[in-house]
Order: sequence, then C-alpha cells, then structure tokens
Amino acid sequence: MKQMTYAEAIRDGMRVEMHKDPNVYLQGEDVAQFGGCFGVTAGLYDEFGPTRVMNTPISEAVIVGSAVGAALAGLRPIAEIMFVDFMGCCMDELFNQAAKLRYMNGGKCKVPIVVRTPCGAGMGAAAQHSQCVESWFTHIPGVKTVMPSTPADAKGLMIAAIRDDNPVMYIEHKQLLPVPGDVPEGEYVVPLGKADIKRDGSDITIVAWSWMIQKALAAAEELAAKGINVEILDPRTLVPFDKDALLKSVAKTGKLLIVHEEVKTSGFGGEIAALVCEEGFDYLDAPIKRVTAPDTPIPFAPILEGAFIPSAEKIIKAVESMF
Repeated sequence: MKQMTYAEAIRDGMRVEMHKDPNVYLQGEDVAQFGGCFGVTAGLYDEFGPTRVMNTPISEAVIVGSAVGAALAGLRPIAEIMFVDFMGCCMDELFNQAAKLRYMNGGKCKVPIVVRTPCGAGMGAAAQHSQCVESWFTHIPGVKTVMPSTPADAKGLMIAAIRDDNPVMYIEHKQLLPVPGDVPEGEYVVPLGKADIKRDGSDITIVAWSWMIQKALAAAEELAAKGINVEILDPRTLVPFDKDALLKSVAKTGKLLIVHEEVKTSGFGGEIAALVCEEGFDYLDAPIKRVTAPDTPIPFAPILEGAFIPSAEKIIKAVESMF
C-alpha cells in the first residue's frame, strides 16, 4: 500500500492504463501543461506527450463529441469536463450518441469513453460550479455512473472504467481531492457494480456515496457513543447498482437512511428507496428517510452554503428520529 490523495489516486489509475494500452489518451480544457483545473492531471503531459494528453477548445460538445468518434475508431478516450455543471452543454453527445450507438448497431461497435468531471459544493463557487447532478446520468440507459469516496476506490474504479467498453461517467468530488488514504500499487481494479461496506453495523443502514461517506462516518462515530450501531454502505457505482448488497444490509438492520448531496426531488436516493420498497419492504421496521440538499440553487455566502450541504449533525438527527 502507498499513501496517496484522492487526486493522486485518480491520476495513478489513468497512468497505469496509459502505460498498459497506447489507445488510452486524455483530453479536456487545460489538462496538459497546466495539469487540470484541480491539478488531477499534473505531470501526465510530461510523461506521455502531446499526442496522449491534449488540451481542447472551451467546448464541452467538442470534448465529448470527438471522444465518441475516437472511441468508434478504436481508441479509449478519457474526456475531462471541468465542472459537472457544464455537462448540459454536451448532453446530446452523451445522451443521444455515446449511450445509444452500441445498442443501435446491434453490438457491432464499442464506445469506451470515460467522462471525468468534478462535482460538489463547499468551495464557495456558487450555483453554477457546485452542483451534484449524478441522477441525470443514471437515467440514461447505456451510461454507467461512478462516484468513488476513497483514494483506493478512486484508482480501482478509474481502471475499471477505462477498461469498460461502454460510456462511463466518472464523477469526482472536489472536497475529496486532497483526502489521503492507502492505495494498492500497480494494476488494481474495483469492479463496477460492487458495493462496499465502509462501516459494519447492526441497527441501521446508511447508504451514501462520494463526499457524503465522510459525513456518514463522522455521524456514525457520534451515534456509536449513544448506543446506535450504524452500518454504512457505499454503492461506489450508481449504475450498475449493487442491489443485493443493499437488500442484505437492510435485511440485517431493518432501517434505511439515504444520504446524498443532490437536491431531494428526483435525486438518486428516491430510486434506492423505491427499490427497497419494491423488493425489501418486509425487512423494514421503520419508514425510509433521506438526508439531502434542499431544493434550491447553491448559495455563494459561506454560512448559507454550509447550511445547504448535508451535515453529520443532520444525519445524526435523522437517525435518532427513526428509533
């Protein structure tokens, strides 16, 4: 094991695959000499050169659209969109092209694209640069959605995403980029669609992902002191979703709290709640609850932004209300 930050682990995953497969390349705004807006791609230009790490025009449609063409031609592009908030500018390329081409061609072509993009509030970047909108992508058949919460998962899921023959949305939370952790060296793969129990417990299941895992773990420590033993399940990938792991956990604990930074209405937590109601209702000893961001744009003012983001305190209050 080697200590890496979340950002370094993402970079290491890309580096491993770029050394292994000459068809893997990276493109996006300022990803080359500058190393990316958040420094995630730092050093890759010097290591692999201008034909493997390429700056693009400031056009999300160009970044993803050209990646679709490259993938159809046999390459394996990693396309960086500087903020997930800008994915609306290239949704046609993702939604109508990348997601559907393999299906519409009877499986005769592959579209192995990884779209990397950062999400999340907490940096004072206001309403247009701070959103979590992962449920947008989970609603598109043909697109896989990855949201790692630890450096090890960040590396393992990156390698799995690059090797997948389908479009993968790889969503990185900005607050996690400096977070350190143990990361296996060399080729390390975390399978898409395999959840992870981040904390074993018996009294209630909390399902969270990305930065919210950190909030849930902090809440669980305080709740343990109060005699409530929390199990924390990290799906790691929202599509494909590991429903067996979820149902097994809920069957053990009898209670389910879902935590996400997306706004509440139509957030992916609603899909998880529906799944448990449809396939595991008899396991429940209490109604399912959600802790989410409110249905508002993200404020710029630090105090208001702090109130917007789901907190450990809100998680604790929600858990206690279920007993």
